[in-house]
Amino acid sequence: MTDRGKLYLIPTTLGNNEPLEVLPYAVKQVIERNNHFIVENEKSARRFIKRLVPKKLQENLNIYVLDKYTNEIDIQNYLNVCDEGINIGLLSEAGVPAIADPGAIIVTLAHQKNIRVQPLVGPSSILMAMMASGLNGQNFAFNGYLPIGDKEKKQTIKQLERLSKEKKQSQIFIETPYRNNKLLIELLRTLTPNTKLCIATDITLETEYIKTHEIKDWKNIKIDLHKRPTIFIVQKY
Repeated sequence: MTDRGKLYLIPTTLGNNEPLEVLPYAVKQVIERNNHFIVENEKSARRFIKRLVPKKLQENLNIYVLDKYTNEIDIQNYLNVCDEGINIGLLSEAGVPAIADPGAIIVTLAHQKNIRVQPLVGPSSILMAMMASGLNGQNFAFNGYLPIGDKEKKQTIKQLERLSKEKKQSQIFIETPYRNNKLLIELLRTLTPNTKLCIATDITLETEYIKTHEIKDWKNIKIDLHKRPTIFIVQKY
């Protein structure tokens, strides 16, 4: 009987830096040995693989796209190669798979099919921001994207501030990069002066910026977050 293949959870860089500056060598080895990959965007995935393993033949790659347009029936077949003893990698667009990433559905499927899931070490902007914030790393929650509507967004910000104080819990959230500056303006308007806010942007890049201040101090600081991947963390004591 053929041993079943594994599902590797393969992290990528958070920006256009050299892969082996932020990724362990084991990631390179796994990509060298495997030709089957589930990815969110085929073009960027191929570019990343080529950059990390230049000698790998692109025509040998078997790419399965997982995005909002992927048919659920197709997804159910993505791990069939594991039944033939072939390993497959789940590749994130940025950072680690299945965290703020659509890959969780594949990981769930692997558990249902009794396929071994092997996560590889790599950069997570959420955890790295939390590490560097100085805020409560013993109790924190990731809330994903805030609502788009102004009224709903303001209500959610107030709710997260209240939860932070009640639960003594750091509240982490993100925004689409081109709306970062607008979100920052709303945070400065809505949060109370002594609430702490960490802004962590361009993590692992040369332009990395991570600072934590009270809201009253942030009002005197000018920073441009437009189109820069950013993590926001709120803590009210």
